Amino acid sequence: MENTVETACRICGLDDGESLYAHGFPRYVICECCHNESGIGDDTVSQVRELRGYWVGHGAQWRKPQLRPTDWDPLTQLADIPPEWR
Repeated sequence: MENTVETACRICGLDDGESLYAHGFPRYVICECCHNESGIGDDTVSQVRELRGYWVGHGAQWRKPQLRPTDWDPLTQLADIPPEWR
């Protein structure tokens, strides 16, 4: 298995430093931004792109708006998605 830790959400790119995947295994953490749960429906690039399209298509809204940074830029956040999941 991989010897890496993923901290950026595969769907929206939010990276708050919390481990979402460790050594290739999901930690089943729910993203505070897009509300995706790591390990649920984000196993393949096509699934990730479908979920991302749904999230963006519905306004790229934060599920916990009180946690959204005041200077939040969705395009900057999306750029943080790991290259293999774009």
